[in-house]
Amino acid sequence: MNLLTMFAASGARPSLRFGLLAWLLLAVATGAQAQQDPGPKPLAAPAAAAVAAPAASAPAAVVSASARRIYEDARAQLLQIRTLLKTQNSQASVGSGFLVSADGHVLSNYHVISQFALEPERYRLRFASTDGQEGALELLDFDVRRDLALLRVVPGSLGGLDHGLTGRGALTFRPAAMPLAKGERIYSMGNPHDIAFAVVEGNYNGLVERSFDPLIYFSGGINPGMSGGPVVDEEGRVVGVNVSVMSFAQQMSFLVPGQYAQALLERGRKAKPVTAPAWPRLREQLMVFQDELTQRFLAQPWASAGHAHYQLPVPQEQFMRCWGRGTPADTKGLEFQRSQCRMEHAVFVNDAIQTGYLSMSHEAYDGAKLGAIRFAKQYSGSFRNERLGREDKFRTAPFCKEEFIEGGAPRPDAVRQAPRGGAESSGAALRSPGDGLPLRAVVCLRAYRKLAGLHDLSVLVTTVDGATEGALGRFDARGVSFDNALKLSAHYLEGFAWISKNKNKESRELR
Repeated sequence: MNLLTMFAASGARPSLRFGLLAWLLLAVATGAQAQQDPGPKPLAAPAAAAVAAPAASAPAAVVSASARRIYEDARAQLLQIRTLLKTQNSQASVGSGFLVSADGHVLSNYHVISQFALEPERYRLRFASTDGQEGALELLDFDVRRDLALLRVVPGSLGGLDHGLTGRGALTFRPAAMPLAKGERIYSMGNPHDIAFAVVEGNYNGLVERSFDPLIYFSGGINPGMSGGPVVDEEGRVVGVNVSVMSFAQQMSFLVPGQYAQALLERGRKAKPVTAPAWPRLREQLMVFQDELTQRFLAQPWASAGHAHYQLPVPQEQFMRCWGRGTPADTKGLEFQRSQCRMEHAVFVNDAIQTGYLSMSHEAYDGAKLGAIRFAKQYSGSFRNERLGREDKFRTAPFCKEEFIEGGAPRPDAVRQAPRGGAESSGAALRSPGDGLPLRAVVCLRAYRKLAGLHDLSVLVTTVDGATEGALGRFDARGVSFDNALKLSAHYLEGFAWISKNKNKESRELR
């Protein structure tokens, strides 16, 4: 029985209880330390609530006559969205939103109202208009995958007026049949840093390349507090919603395309208000998303790492970006080449959980200049220093399994059914002994406490065939089901193989 079918054959789906058992002893024994996961973070972060540390603000730009006209036409529909403590007026976070119906429907970002969505017993939602009117909001629906939320002004929250903001009008959406042209001028609006409502001019620069979901690249500065605000064209029609910024750059921002906001409005306009913690609805949406993410990733063949002896798994860059580096040619000690790949956007759940993304890396080592003993010491140290996370408020401690296996694609007759009551084939079977690249592998899962059935997966791999040569790999998937964790692990392990086994044996005999 191999490493992956051990998970399935045990009949034990990692859950809350695994954080309470002594499985970490195995991880410690293998040298994989269970510490806080420092894994690669997505580069684009929500431009959210003004309580977050602000990104570097873009230089102030001169506002054109067009921008002034756009703002004046839209100001009656612009709102600031505030999350307040239930029992007092202390402000927990602020963002922006905009009216999209005469019945008081308001669109914003999910991350702007996430505290209320997950803890409605502790928080409440309020709005403030550009002319100083205030009132209560209720949450109708959200799309966590695309960071959108649909709210509604509570009827009578403005002195008994029907729907509070009746008569202000609503912003409309640009028709899908009229796509933006690259370079077209568009205008972002919101309330940056809880200072005042503002308009920011910029250009439409197409969709972000290698993004799993479509995101608009906007060459304008979105600041914290503007999240959830509208972005409109020259006619004042909504083309997108402010969502995030590139944290290390100026004038680089991202927008959710308007079509998704419009779809959420149509889906949720008659929904009942959310009054209980939204974890079940979050789980439902995340389960659908992780299925699509897994299927699309598994459908891609591995690219070549360009190594002389090993086939190492490198993803296609359809929705991941890869970077590489290595030691200079004149290095006197350990030589290595490193590749790191990751998705640049994650699904925001709350301030402690960003999920729904993949990352992976490998390092290929050549220790011929060190000798076998010194190489073994450094090589094993690299494996031991990998961090796999630890138990916290939202996730369990990692449940880990280790095994020495052989990599490479499985034979057609070797695929087994996971004995888990009708589960699909895990695809976990590997090649028979002596037929593949010798590997040492550790597979770990951390379960989400409030999102039943979702896990963080980490797979660590080292080759164990050479005295002065080797490769170390790591694969991480955040927020996947148990079955998809098995499939992703198998897919990753099958990506390790010889380039040419016979040629490799001859090479090692000479070494």
